[in-house]
Parts: sequence; structure tokens; C-alpha cells
Amino acid sequence: MSDNKDTFFAFLLGGIVGAAIGILYAPKSGKETRKNIKRLSEDIVDNMNDFSEDIAKTGKRIYEEGREKVLSGKDKISEAFDAGKKAFEKCSKS
Repeated sequence: MSDNKDTFFAFLLGGIVGAAIGILYAPKSGKETRKNIKRLSEDIVDNMNDFSEDIAKTGKRIYEEGREKVLSGKDKISEAFDAGKKAFEKCSKS
């Protein structure tokens, strides 16, 4: 999982650096360049917002799945404990 995250961030950083270099060396006026930089920064912010929303949704889903498994396991343990307690009481009466 860490390798995928590292690869994603390396790809994102490479894209940002490449776009910035392309904008700075393009033969355009300062006004056009500033517009391009502003547009690029807005795109980056939008992408990061989308990425953080995806992470939040994934985290919530994983939390809920884990919570369900823990509660299910707790119920099974309680049932097993009760069955063991009844078996012990039955054996001790005999």
C-alpha cells in the first residue's frame, strides 16, 4: 500500500513540476502565464480535495467494516462464554 501511495505522490509531484516548467518556459505574455499558473493551482487544489475526500470515504468504509467484524466477534465470544458457563454448571451439578 505504501508503494502505491509513494508512486502516486511521485507521479503527482512530477506532473506539477513538469507543468510549472512548461508554463514558465512557454513563449507567452506575463498575463497569460499568470492565468495559466492560477488555473494550474486551482486544478491542483481540486485534485487534492478529491483525493482527500476519497481517502476519507475509504477510511470510513474500512472503519465500518472493522467495527462490524469486532461486534460480530464479540457476539460470538459472548455466546461461546455462555455455552461454556452452562456446560461448567451442568458438570458441577453432576
